Amino acid sequence: MALPGLALAGFGVAHPSGLDAATAQWWATLHVLLLPVFPLLAAALWILLAPAPPVLRRPGRLAAFGFATFYTGLDAVAGIAAGTVVRAERGPTPALGEVFAIGDTLGTIGAWSFLAAGLILVAATARHAGWRALPGALLLLPAAVSFLDSHIFWPRGVLTMIAIAAGLVLLSLAGSRRPSRSGSQGA
Repeated sequence: MALPGLALAGFGVAHPSGLDAATAQWWATLHVLLLPVFPLLAAALWILLAPAPPVLRRPGRLAAFGFATFYTGLDAVAGIAAGTVVRAERGPTPALGEVFAIGDTLGTIGAWSFLAAGLILVAATARHAGWRALPGALLLLPAAVSFLDSHIFWPRGVLTMIAIAAGLVLLSLAGSRRPSRSGSQGA
């Protein structure tokens, strides 16, 4: 459960802080490398939602799917396409603002979808794990809010991804343990 977030944090350390002629090639290449990684966050949510009742599992998985599709769109447009254009033009062009605008729209939809899936996961986990879901919730939910505008940029985006990784692991652990039954078992 931690691997996608930790991998994204690692990529975040290497993510350029800005796009210009000097960073354009790495900017585009990095976002090609990220294409299969961001959807793994959605896969983690999907897996963790498996034991949830259908009323939570279905919208949670729909939100996870929304994250995977729309956030991948952000990487394709504002990452690969923008980096390729800046490299080809040997610097930013007036059209770059339009490319970033559509990428930001896709990323915003994706990040809100991630937050929605995280909220549903926390609700589903807390439903049977009770207070044991709290540590994971206290990491995942603020990190999902931070993710709305931090992407994986250093330093905040990297810390956000680490918190998401830790939150998912803690929710996984909380969800894997069934509450103990009190009272007599022989009655």
